[in-house]
Amino acid sequence: MIVRAPGKLVLSGAYAVLEGAPALVAAVDRYVLADPARPADLVTDEVQAAIDAGALDRAVWFDASALRSAASSAAADAPIAASRKLGLGSSAAILVATLAARAAAAATTMATAAAAAAEVGQPMPAWDARALFLDALAAHRRAQGGGSGVDVAASVHGGVLCCRLGPGGELAVAPHALPGRLAIEVFASDAAARTSDMLERVRALAARDPAAHRALLGAAAEGAAAAALAEDAGAFVAALDRQVDALGELGDRAGAPIVTAALRRLRPAAAAEGAALAPSGAGGGDVSIFVGAAPPSAAFLQAARAAGLDRVPMSLGAPGVHVLDAARPPHAPRVSPI
Repeated sequence: MIVRAPGKLVLSGAYAVLEGAPALVAAVDRYVLADPARPADLVTDEVQAAIDAGALDRAVWFDASALRSAASSAAADAPIAASRKLGLGSSAAILVATLAARAAAAATTMATAAAAAAEVGQPMPAWDARALFLDALAAHRRAQGGGSGVDVAASVHGGVLCCRLGPGGELAVAPHALPGRLAIEVFASDAAARTSDMLERVRALAARDPAAHRALLGAAAEGAAAAALAEDAGAFVAALDRQVDALGELGDRAGAPIVTAALRRLRPAAAAEGAALAPSGAGGGDVSIFVGAAPPSAAFLQAARAAGLDRVPMSLGAPGVHVLDAARPPHAPRVSPI
């Protein structure tokens, strides 16, 4: 048995989601594979946190290379040689795949569930998606010292989601429809950033200059809210640009390169094509997104390559964690607010 869990791409709401703004996140068709029958070669901090909490009995073998390399492969789920961290939520996907793999292996009613699923024409997961989400969210936050959990939500539920963080730390998750005719291309940088380091610098700014921190995150939150309400590509692009402006200044004041020099140089070229160029997630390198009504031109792609950004082929809206079954396509369960 092989279980696979998708990575994620944050489309809007980075940083501002921690202040209660809506974040838009998509599952992508690059997966972590987990095999509950094979012993683990490595135990990540997040998996260890789940074991320590009693949510998991042991670690299992996994392959996260598809989320740690910019190289493409003939099949989206085929293992590929890792070259660098991409910033596609590999730690969350490893955790989710591991939890689901052990749950599937331990399920004593799998045959019954499979027979019942066949009767209604769709596969059934061998785990409770809500319980899996809550266990993974708790372990991921414990290992990383906090965080919104949108990467966990994307890996468990799949699709494109709108996530909101409540005052008590609960994360509300619901399916989200992006505007039609929205072209999104993903680029990988040769620079990698640790999300925890970026967040720590922003927290230090909040302690040092709370007024500036509040104003800039407020501006980013307004852009995030506008993106969640956008009904066409133009409105979505404008909302993203507002966020990048605010996050760029936030990073400057915090000493955190949220919007890198390469993105700053390329933003005018994207704007000339009616598009926005934005960091995905915490920024500082890793992945960025080109978002517009049409894909980037050949001239933009050439300029991006010259700036050290490589286009990474992937599709958005991938199904959430599932048992890989070559006989039929995986099913993405409907997501309800949590």
